[in-house]
Order: sequence, then structure tokens, then C-alpha cells
Amino acid sequence: MTLPARGEEHPRGVLTELNVYPFKSGRGTSLHTAELTPTGLPHDREFMLVTPEGRFLSQRDLPRMALLRPSYDGVVLTVEFADPAAGVAPLVHKAVADGPVREVYVHRSACEGIDQGDEAAAWFSAVLGTDCRMVRFTGHRATSRGDGRVAFADAYPLLVISAESLADLNARLAEPLPMNRFRPNLVIEGLGAFAEDSVRLLRVGPTVIELVKACARCVITTTDQDTGVRGREPLRTLASYRTIGRGIRFGQNGVPRTLGTLTVGDPVEVLAAR
Repeated sequence: MTLPARGEEHPRGVLTELNVYPFKSGRGTSLHTAELTPTGLPHDREFMLVTPEGRFLSQRDLPRMALLRPSYDGVVLTVEFADPAAGVAPLVHKAVADGPVREVYVHRSACEGIDQGDEAAAWFSAVLGTDCRMVRFTGHRATSRGDGRVAFADAYPLLVISAESLADLNARLAEPLPMNRFRPNLVIEGLGAFAEDSVRLLRVGPTVIELVKACARCVITTTDQDTGVRGREPLRTLASYRTIGRGIRFGQNGVPRTLGTLTVGDPVEVLAAR
């Protein structure tokens, strides 16, 4: 994508989805409107499971984490385990703000989390069949690029994907996949397939987002978010035409530059291309 000549309009689209993931590797929550903060959407990846040694757990290790259905109002975190055979009552947990602070790790990034207590740890350990504890993000964690801030997300506060990018992929698959396989925060439409790859600055409603790094995709994309069952797609197909450098890329990681209220239906405008 190249910038238009002076006097011409910039490429435009529309925001079609807003998704927040209060619990890392749990199901996302679809929003109609949300405030964009320096760390992304409110409460995004605020809670996380860790091993006794402090290493983060995700669907990479435990695909059944896809069956965790969290909702969070800023005070109480409720998590349902969507396996009828388990017969487990939901966890209703008042978020702890003054518990012990643990050093934890997201990949190789050290950060801090407030331990959420024994009751929550026992619930997750039982439903997932592994010894773990839940922590709540605290402190400061910087992005490796773009001078941004992030909570327990893998590396960046926002993930942006074009609806046309998914349509392009689905046209190559025997069975189409939903967008939730890729766990985006913002889905945009109208800029074209993989247009996000060539965008540097994107205005969404009153906000400005800088897209700083292509998102490398992992085995989580092969996990059905409704059943927790893992397959081979879409990585096998994506590898055939979306291998860039040493990774399979789909979507762009972003850092907020101008804050404000995002609403589904907001206009999207390319302010600067790469």
C-alpha cells in the first residue's frame, strides 16, 4: 500500500469487532465499545495461570484452556468451564489487589503478578489437571518495539486483523475457520486482504494505533475455541504462503498512540503506510 497523492483520500474501512481477553488463553469477550488505554483494551490479559515455577500457561500447553469462559467487571472474575462432562461449578473470584507479588514469565519476559489465592489455584488445578496458580498483572512491562506498555499479552497490547485476510485464508481451506482462532483485539474491514501488513499508522475512530510488528502464529490457531480439540489447520495452509522470515505471520501487533473511545462501526483510516 502506498500513501495517496496530496488531495486524495487515505484508504478507509470500518471497525467490525472489538475483543478483550481478561484471562490469558481463555475465551474472548466481544464488546461494542471500549476505552483504548496505554496497555490496550481495559483488563486485557489482566489474569494468567502460571506453573509453580512462575512460567505462564496457555493453550500451547493445555488446549483445554479454550474451554475457560471468563467474564470480568473490574471487581469480580467469573470463569465457567465449558465441558458438560466435568460438572464443575463456575469460579466466582473477587480480584485480589494486595496479595503476595510473584515474579512470573511470559515467554522470556519477566514481570510481576499478584497471587490470587489458594481457592482459585485449586479450581484451575482441578479442571485442567495440572498444578497451577492464578496471578493478576501488576507493575510495568514494556514492549520490545514501539515504546509501548503491555500486561500479560505475549508481547504487545493490540492485535489487528483485516476481515479480508481471514476471507483470503478461508478461500484456501477445505473448511472455513472463524476469526476467534486468531484472537484479535480489533477486526477491520474495507482495506483489503493483508492490508494491515503495509500500514504503519491507523486511525480508528478518535484513536491512532501504530502497527509495529507482524504477528507470528503458533499452535493455538489450530485449537477449536469451542471444543478445545486441536487439528492441523490453519498453520499447514498459512505456511504455504504466509511464511515471512522464520515465522508464519497473520495479523499485526499494535501500540496505542492516541487514546479514546472505540466503538464497533467506527471509521478506520490509513494515516501512514510502511
